[in-house]
Order: sequence, then C-alpha cells, then structure tokens
Amino acid sequence: MDYENTFRTAQLRGAGEPELQWVPNVSIALAFILFDIGISSVFRLGLGASLFIAAMRCMGQLAVVATLLQKVFETKNPWIVFGIAFILNFLGTFETVVNKSKRRFQYMFSAVLIAMLGSTIPVSIIGTRFAMEVKPFWTPYQYIPIVGMLCGSTISGIVIAASYVLKELVENRDKVEIYLAFGATRMEACQPIAVEALRLALTHPINNMSVLGIIAIPGMMTGAILGGSSVQQAAKLQMIIMFMITASTTLATVFTTFSAMLVAVDNEHRIRAERIIDQSQGITERVVFGLNLKAFWPWLKGSFKATVGSVKLTTNDTDSERQRLLG
Repeated sequence: MDYENTFRTAQLRGAGEPELQWVPNVSIALAFILFDIGISSVFRLGLGASLFIAAMRCMGQLAVVATLLQKVFETKNPWIVFGIAFILNFLGTFETVVNKSKRRFQYMFSAVLIAMLGSTIPVSIIGTRFAMEVKPFWTPYQYIPIVGMLCGSTISGIVIAASYVLKELVENRDKVEIYLAFGATRMEACQPIAVEALRLALTHPINNMSVLGIIAIPGMMTGAILGGSSVQQAAKLQMIIMFMITASTTLATVFTTFSAMLVAVDNEHRIRAERIIDQSQGITERVVFGLNLKAFWPWLKGSFKATVGSVKLTTNDTDSERQRLLG
C-alpha cells in the first residue's frame, strides 16, 4: 500500500483547507468544556475542576506532541521513532500506576511496563509491516500514531483487570482463603477472579468492534478520509487498527492479571495484603512501591517455576479428594 503518496495527497489537499488557530477555532471548541463545567456546578457533581484540568492538559500535551512529532516526521530516524514509542509506553505506564489505579501491587510499575512494551511493540511491528504493508514499518507518520492508539486502549484494559483482581483479593479475601485452606493452589483459587477480570477488560474492545460502521464512525477512519484516502481504504485501515488494538489489549491484560495474582498470593499460597496499597499513598510511594524492575524479573521467573511445579503436583493420589472438596 502506497502510504507515501497518500500522505503527500493529504498534504496537498490540506493546503486548501482553512488553517485552524487558537483564537477563535480552539477557543470556540473550549466553550463546550465550559458548558460541561456549568452542568457540573448546577447538579453539584464536583467535576468542574477535573474537567478544567483535563482540558488544559489536553491542550498542552497535544501542542507539545504536535511540535515534537513534526520534527520527528521530518528527520525519519528509526532510533528516534523507537525512542518515541518507548516514551509513549513509559508515560502510559506512569499514568496507569500513579493516576488510574485505585489499588496497586508490589512491582506493578515494572509489570505494567513489561506488559505494555511486550504487547504494543510486537503487535505494532507485525501489523504495520505485514497487515498494512508499510515499508519500512517504522515510517514515523504511520508507526508512531499506531503505537499511541495501542497504548491508549491497552491502558484501559490493564486498569480494569488489575483493579478487579486487587479489589477481589482485598474485599473478598475470605473466599480465596477458603479455596487455599482446602488445598487449592494459588492459580486454582484465583482462577474465577482472573477469568472475570479478563472478561471485563476485553468487553470494551469487543463492544467497539461490534458498533463500528453501523452506530459509530471511528476517528481513525474519519481522519484517513479527510486525509485523502478512499472510503474503502479507510474502512480496511480501521479494521486492521481495531484488530491490533484488541490483540495488544489481550496480551497486556493477561500478563498484568497473572502478575498481580502471583504477587498478591505468594509461593506458599498465602495472600500477602502488605503487597497491595491503595490510593492514599503519595505519588513517590506509588512509583517506588512498583518500580523495582531488577528484583521483579528474577522474582517473576521464580514464581512461574513454583506455579508450574504446583500444577504438576496435582497429579498425585490426593488430587481427586481435593477436587471433591473444592467442588
């Protein structure tokens, strides 16, 4: 697919379009946020400050990104592109651990960073190179926006899955401990929690795919059409993007879910409440609590080995009795 020509066509078409300015274009759109703040004040929702801060962050962040990406697009340096991709994943991890999650588990920052990098990077490379046929795959104006979209959707899945797992282990701890008391391994005791967490995390991308084209026209497809692509090409591009988003979200949520369970329930099949903290901790404590990447990787390998070993032990003569007790 000739994305270079498509991009140039978009540039030529854009030359005849009116150039948007901070005043009056963005200012007029900002009036919608002021309307929302007014609604919040009338109904006493307490969201006025959050709406204003979010709007200011949106404007500032997009202005900085636009300036930065313009220079990256002009240089076409693969190392800069990979650096931007890492920064997007790192900032997404920081947002997930510090601002989005109500509860956190030990090593969470490290686990989420590995989950983000291990899902968005491989999926984006395979998708752009083979599904979209972009050559080279790291072409800045294609690869960077795709990584950004994957990060945004992956964050939502990780937050939903991790929050549910930690909520169940804190608020419904007795249920898990009953399974453990009857001889269940930590994976068996946490299996219902993991299944429900993954189901909740994947509901959003599934619903998005279900309504695209009939109820909603997605932004990526709209942008491609406005950029000069044919409607058919824009529709196919949106299909590829949605499939990539779903795959990336699935990989990241599976890794984060199992990491949360393996941290909160140790090798001795005990729930470790001290490895879970809530929103009351400060920002520094939240990051430090989950940032020990050097200790996380050996611990993760040891946990998986212990888990595999416990699964093998279920083939002994007491397995049938234990299963009967567990129902």
